[in-house]
Amino acid sequence: MLCAISGEAPQAPVASRKSGLSQVLHAQWTPLIEAGNVFEKRLIEAYISEHGKDPVTDEELTVDDLVELKTARIPKPRPPTLTSIPSLLTAFQNEWDALAMETYDLRQHVAQIRQELSTALYQYDAAVRVIARLSQERDEAREALSKITVNGGRMSNGSAMQVDGPELSSTLVAKIEATNERLNGTRRKRAVPEGWVTGRDLQTFAPTVKSESLYPRARSLVANASHDTFLTGGDNGIAGVYKVSTNHIVQELEVGSGAVTDAAWAGSRAIVSTSSGVVNVFENGLQISTFSGHAGKITALAMHPSGDILASAGIDKSYILYDLENSTQATQVYTDSELTCASFHPDGRLLAAGAKDGQVKVFEVTTGSNAANFDENGPIQDLAFSENGIWLAVAVEGSSSVSIWDLRKASKIKVLENGNQIERILWDHSGQFLAVAGSSGIAVHQYSKATKEWSVPLQSAVSTVAVEWGAQAQSLISLDLGGVITVLRSE
Repeated sequence: MLCAISGEAPQAPVASRKSGLSQVLHAQWTPLIEAGNVFEKRLIEAYISEHGKDPVTDEELTVDDLVELKTARIPKPRPPTLTSIPSLLTAFQNEWDALAMETYDLRQHVAQIRQELSTALYQYDAAVRVIARLSQERDEAREALSKITVNGGRMSNGSAMQVDGPELSSTLVAKIEATNERLNGTRRKRAVPEGWVTGRDLQTFAPTVKSESLYPRARSLVANASHDTFLTGGDNGIAGVYKVSTNHIVQELEVGSGAVTDAAWAGSRAIVSTSSGVVNVFENGLQISTFSGHAGKITALAMHPSGDILASAGIDKSYILYDLENSTQATQVYTDSELTCASFHPDGRLLAAGAKDGQVKVFEVTTGSNAANFDENGPIQDLAFSENGIWLAVAVEGSSSVSIWDLRKASKIKVLENGNQIERILWDHSGQFLAVAGSSGIAVHQYSKATKEWSVPLQSAVSTVAVEWGAQAQSLISLDLGGVITVLRSE
């Protein structure tokens, strides 16, 4: 008999009352002998105390269910390897070698753990020192902020700092409301001007004029009221006034340190923003005013329909409104994310700003309150209001599609696929055509009110980082990253 657990002859054999063997012992039924299991008593008792069941059949089993088997005691023979002194010495040597190897492994493991513990303690000590230093810097910053005077009032502590600027003056509020009332009453009744470009005309557009490389790494191109003169600039701290009719830079403007990030026109005044957070206003080539309210790069400029109010957005999570008539900063409104682009509603009552967190944040201009948020799936690359006043086109960074949002329903009503990564989007003044520009080319999407359908009358392979419509939309002016301006129109 062999133990079912150890596989060796048991010294104190036992069997379960519930097993086939116990039935044989009680019933003397020879065919059931093969069904029984024999165990070493100490092994089965240990197994029962831990598991409470038969190790072979998994049935419930207790020590009381065990029956001792009486057998003749057979002495266990000595292994052949232990029958002589040389064999014993070899066995002892093997045991000693195994013990030495185990000791060596333990020492090596202890040394490795000691080294890991030393590294962990060093990292913990460094983390504690960094936390202490940052806590000290935070306390010093709060103390410094508590001593700063903002808008004529002193703050009690850093956490209570008033970050927004003063309210708009009554004069500016009245100007915004008057502009809104004037434009809102005529916008929907406005007919397409005579001589305006048509979809058929756009199909014939091709590059006809191409300038030299003007300003490397340029990203801004803005047309004046006549759509014949354009303001551009690069990363060398110089902006230029480009005239399409002569295909030359007619005037250069020194903007100081930093790259030109965006530009705007206020009548005959040229306005340029820089990566150093400065807004420069020029008239007749001379700098007449400078604003430096942003703490960091300015990402976008937007001109109010009244022509007297300018907005700038920056990576400091704020936008600023400027009173150009009095050359003063009117107010500053902070948000919860870096701002990447901005545009005024055609009526001037709302300001939309694209943010790094994937939201288009729409603000009430007169109060600075957040009127609505439109969620997109990534940082906002560019946005543009349609002249119909109810649509907002939005492009996401790295995306090849443009989302059309309906302001009345606060919902996305259309997604226009462009086929390549988008850099800039721009509606024409009639609200029929949306120019979509990217490094792989320009496409113009047309919406037909009669059929309520979209079409693409123009696709051009001209690489573009900024785009503008020409007079009566009879041309498209493209700027590439190398500073080359290309004019597309019917030949």
